[in-house]
Amino acid sequence: MYLFKIGRRARRDIINCGDDSMPMAFVLINTEIGSENEVLGALKKIDAVEEAYMVYGVYDVVAKVKADTMGKLKEIVAWHVRRLDKVRSTTTMMVTEETK
Repeated sequence: MYLFKIGRRARRDIINCGDDSMPMAFVLINTEIGSENEVLGALKKIDAVEEAYMVYGVYDVVAKVKADTMGKLKEIVAWHVRRLDKVRSTTTMMVTEETK
C-alpha cells in the first residue's frame, strides 16, 4: 500500500507502507475525436498496461497500469502513455489500497 504525504508546498511524497503489491494506476485518457480505437490498440502494446477500455463520458479510454516500482510506473505513464499519438490529455489515479 502507498500513502501520499502532502508537504508545505503541496509536494507529494509517496511512502511505501509495507504492502508487497505492485504499484498500480488507472489512467483516464482524452483522445482526438475518432481516434479511440487507435489509442486503445497502442495501449495494448505497452507491457505494463494490464487492461484498457473504451468508455463513454468525460474520458474516452481508461487504462490499468502496473509496474515493479513507483518510479517505473511514473515513467511508463509520462513517457509511454501520455506521449502516444492522438492522446490529448490524461488524468492519472494512483491506487493507494487494493481490496480483494
